[in-house]
Amino acid sequence: MTAVSQSGVQPGLVVAGFGRHCLVETPDGERVICHPRGKKSQSVVGDRVQWLPSEDEGTIEKVEPRSNLFYRQDEMRTKSFAANLDQVLILIAAEPEFSESQLTRALIAAEAERITPIIALNKSDLAEPFGRAWAKLAPYRAMGYQVLSLAIKPKNSGPVANEAQTRQLGDLLRGKKTLVLGPSGAGKSSLTNLLVPDAQVLTAEISQALNSGKHTTTSTTLYWLDAGRTSALIDSPGFQEFGLHHLDAMHLANYMPDLKAHAQDCKFYNCTHLHEPGCGVISEVKSASGPVVISASRYRLYSELFAELTQAPRY
Repeated sequence: MTAVSQSGVQPGLVVAGFGRHCLVETPDGERVICHPRGKKSQSVVGDRVQWLPSEDEGTIEKVEPRSNLFYRQDEMRTKSFAANLDQVLILIAAEPEFSESQLTRALIAAEAERITPIIALNKSDLAEPFGRAWAKLAPYRAMGYQVLSLAIKPKNSGPVANEAQTRQLGDLLRGKKTLVLGPSGAGKSSLTNLLVPDAQVLTAEISQALNSGKHTTTSTTLYWLDAGRTSALIDSPGFQEFGLHHLDAMHLANYMPDLKAHAQDCKFYNCTHLHEPGCGVISEVKSASGPVVISASRYRLYSELFAELTQAPRY
């Protein structure tokens, strides 16, 4: 039975978010539509909450402290994806060609929250574009990031996945809460449908439950991968931009393993790694001789991000 306090408040887990409202799962597996106590929703998928039943819905009374929160922020707004994650699976594709800037931004956001990132490159069945994309990821493998190859397709296009690749992915997801992140067209829906065969049914049930005119479309959803509810896949909407305005530009190099490896060699403690004499990062970029090489494209991305995070806000 679900534990209930004297005040009637019950524990729950947020498993879907849509506008101000969310879907909360009780320890018994029951799912209830909940809304925030105030005007603004403070809960996200993955949050442990205390909620109060009221007729056929509920009210979020408290969000328990989080171990982490994965989010992005541009000049105008903040977009939270999920909380209390073990890892982020960044799904990109060999075709259309992925954006290294988007990939780097997602990796930095994960590093900043101490969430383990995994890079998965889809469409390994497309030999030539996959070879180019795999080579493009060489600096990330050298930094120690785990990079998987996948070949996941929609169900109506023949074999939907490589079995060995799927097993490897399943092993990495077991016992973890994993957010799947990636741009539109990378294959996130196909991946979710492969790992969660009932995903479309579950999503339809949520939409039907919310068909009251006051709710918006579900944006992020948690799916259990096992009956014991120990492994979870969190599906998120695709994105085209990934702002990092919540981060301090002076800490940026610490979230990029290739730069961090050489930043300790700088002459000045407050080095920006852009123009200072005695900079370990600039020295490595010029020599490219160390065990952790800083590629020209990675240094260019760092320079662009630093400029973006230090420019005056536009209003």
